[in-house]
Amino acid sequence: MPLTIHQFPCLSDNYGFLVRDGESERVACIDTPDAAAIIAAAEAQGWGIDLVLNTHWHPDHAGGNAAIKARFGAELIGPREVLAHYPLDREVGDGDTVALGGTQFAVLDTGGHTLGHISYYDAADGVVFVGDTLFPLGCGRLFEGTPQQMWASLSRLAELPAETVVYSAHEYTLANGRFALSVDPAPDLAARMAQVRAARERGEPTVPTTIAAERATNPFLRAPLLSAEHEPAAAFAQLRALKDNFKG
Repeated sequence: MPLTIHQFPCLSDNYGFLVRDGESERVACIDTPDAAAIIAAAEAQGWGIDLVLNTHWHPDHAGGNAAIKARFGAELIGPREVLAHYPLDREVGDGDTVALGGTQFAVLDTGGHTLGHISYYDAADGVVFVGDTLFPLGCGRLFEGTPQQMWASLSRLAELPAETVVYSAHEYTLANGRFALSVDPAPDLAARMAQVRAARERGEPTVPTTIAAERATNPFLRAPLLSAEHEPAAAFAQLRALKDNFKG
């Protein structure tokens, strides 16, 4: 049976995700940005939380681990880097698999935003939870990793099937889109931004997205096309530096 994904806003611009396996009725929480909001969302659904799947160590992704474990007895799973800051029961890394009942999440190394950042990919249901690596029309800042590492991570995600649904952890799309329009002549970009603006005016989220949409309109995935004189990682680095200083 397919997954049920319950998405809800929390903090200033984060999203929380509760993921329920239809066969076993086991529930995972993707990251723990706001423990109180997550507990309230789970209780409103009539669900417990069996697993926490951390993508990286930042406080708005793992800061609620202890409280979620205390409330639900959840097993805390994530990359080793979380251990230096927050509780963790099981370390996972690239190539590992996490089972949620009949659902199998492949762990993907998507470092760059932090050195140990990971994503969780469910091929059977065609969904991937990417934390702060890939956003609609954007990507995460390089707080710890190198441009080469982040480009490899983005390239890996871009190679997933086009129809893969991508769940990012923040609502950054309007700001990302303003930058994208300043650097990228992608033919579908203006139309996509019109849709983004309309969605936000209605108070609707722009997450999730798809791999197909990001391949077509995300300048960070299109970086080699936008700076053909540079090799791909260097083209990405140039674009990321422009975004870091963008004031539009």
